[in-house]
Parts: sequence; structure tokens; C-alpha cells
Amino acid sequence: PMGSERTEIRKRQMATTPETPGAAQAQLSTGNRGSNACCFCWCCCCSCSCLTVRNQEEERARRTSHELQAEGIPNCEESPAPTLEEVNAWAQSFDKLMLTPAGRNAFREFLRTEFSEENMLFWMACEELKQESNKSVIEEKARLIYEDYISILSPKEVSLDSRVREVINRNMLEPSQHTFDDAQLQIYTLMHRDSYPRFMNSAIYKDLLQSLSEKSIEA
Repeated sequence: PMGSERTEIRKRQMATTPETPGAAQAQLSTGNRGSNACCFCWCCCCSCSCLTVRNQEEERARRTSHELQAEGIPNCEESPAPTLEEVNAWAQSFDKLMLTPAGRNAFREFLRTEFSEENMLFWMACEELKQESNKSVIEEKARLIYEDYISILSPKEVSLDSRVREVINRNMLEPSQHTFDDAQLQIYTLMHRDSYPRFMNSAIYKDLLQSLSEKSIEA
């Protein structure tokens, strides 16, 4: 009887022993799957978090750029309200539009809606530079114009070709009232060909023209 009991116990041990490594392996496998799942979830969360942070940084950069672009922008030029004759004359040529402060103000308001107001600001800054005669003032204003509108680091950089940029860089060695003449002409031409036709078809111009026309009829 004792021998049979020992034999029975040994059989039971042999029957249960193979199950132990299998169970352990299954448990290990399950543990690994759990670990991988956690790792996967963690990576997803990390990726989502990184994307969120990146999007926030890009949005902050765009907002900062916009705020920088708004800083230091002078107010519109002082001018009397335009007459109906003046507004009609703006449609005749771009030169007539740019000759009057009221015309420049209206055009500048339109450029602001297209996020290209820096073109007008640059042109105005060049006109102001031409009026200076003091050498130290010329050098300081030329430096500011370069930093604000020519430097590739500026949010208000205007679009110029490489030839004009090379001319400016040479001229900046000894700045004068005419340091930016070529660049000013290129931006003037750009506004004339690109922005002026859209301005003439814009609500800003049409509403102003209609308002003055109605006042003229009432008078």
C-alpha cells in the first residue's frame, strides 16, 4: 500500500511538472503582451503630447510673428477726406493713387487685408529717407529700414530679387538717401502690377466710391 501511494504521488508530480513551465511561459507571455501594450499606449500618448506641444509652439510662433508685424507700424497719414473726383482719379492710374495721402491710406488699408502692408510701409520709409540730409540720421534710418524690411530675419521682410539685395548690401557700406532706390522701385512695381488691380475691385474701394457718390447726389 505504501509503495502504491508513492507511485501515485510520483505520477501526480510528473503530471503536474510539465504544466508549470507552460503556465510560467504563458504568464510571461501575457506579461510581455501587457508590457508591450503599456509601452504602445505610452508611445501613443507621448506622440500625441509631442504633436500637441509642436502645434502649440507653431501657433505661438505665428502669433508672435503677427504681433511683431503689428509693432512699430506708424498710423495712417493725416489727410483730409478724399473727394469723389480724387477717388475716381485713383482708378485712372496707380501713380495718381499713390500721389495723395488719402489714396495711400485707402490702399494701405487694403494691403493690410492681404497681409502685405509691409510693402507700403517700406515704400514710405524710403520716401522719408530721401528727405534727410544729416549723415548720422541717414545712417540710422538706413539701418532701421534694412533690419525691418530687408533682413531675412524680419517678419516684415519685403520680396526682393537677389540682384537688388546685392545692390543694397553694397550701398549699406556707405548709406545715403538713395540706398534703397532700386528696392523701392521694385516694390512699387510689385504693388502696381499685383495689388493695385485687386484694390480697384475690392469692397474697400467700391464702398468708398459709392458712399461719396451718394453724398454727391444728396448735395
